[in-house]
Amino acid sequence: MYRFLLSRQWVILTLIALLLIPTMIELGFWQMHRYEERTARNDLVAEALHADPVPVERLTSPGKKITTDERYRSVTATGRFDTADEVVVRRRTNADDEVGYHVLTPFVLDDGKVLLVNRGWIAADGPSQTEFPKIPAPPSGEVTVTGRMMPDETTEASGIKDLEGLPDRQIMLINSAQQAERLDAQVLGGYVVLTAPKPEDGTPELIGEPGDEDAALNFAYAIQWWLFSAAVPVGWWFLVRREARDRATDAGDAGDAEDTDDTSEAEPAAV
Repeated sequence: MYRFLLSRQWVILTLIALLLIPTMIELGFWQMHRYEERTARNDLVAEALHADPVPVERLTSPGKKITTDERYRSVTATGRFDTADEVVVRRRTNADDEVGYHVLTPFVLDDGKVLLVNRGWIAADGPSQTEFPKIPAPPSGEVTVTGRMMPDETTEASGIKDLEGLPDRQIMLINSAQQAERLDAQVLGGYVVLTAPKPEDGTPELIGEPGDEDAALNFAYAIQWWLFSAAVPVGWWFLVRREARDRATDAGDAGDAEDTDDTSEAEPAAV
């Protein structure tokens, strides 16, 4: 009854089903691993965002690389903004996906070291983006700022190409080593996304807190893959049963037709 399983078509179909089952199970475990990674990152970010602010030099120093645990940590610093060496970061978007600039202003600490402060987003003055935009000045004199610690941007991590030949005072990536060379000063590793004080007129537009990664989606995908893996043998058995039933029906019909032919041949000729 099930000899058809040895046919070339059914052998191939069975092998494909046997291959799909472990593949889907493995994909489910991979999605579950992604779920655990994203959940851990969300917890780490939430912990960093809600931690009490610490002096910036407790987390960074000239040439230091900001670690994952230090990212988004709230820090404070006291000094003055140096708008003469202010630059803008090209091709940055705001919450409404409008393209403009991030404003990067050196912040000179009391000991002379420089902290890079991203003061927020500002719209481009025109479509060419070749002229330096008009930027409201930050508070003058000595001021205490608060912000979120961020690692240096690189092409590898961000996917943004570090283009050359840009208009004056425009950059593509926020990188403390590059800015230390430009400013000829001791620049603390990483940079800070400003959270306070807020600009009086709302410009530059402060950068919002990072949102949670959608870890629940990966959990749902994991369950989905495992359900698919369970459905494969069920579907295979359903196809086998249907094939067997169809073959049995065809065999029965053929037998009935043969009996009919035999009966017709056995009937005497009419007188």
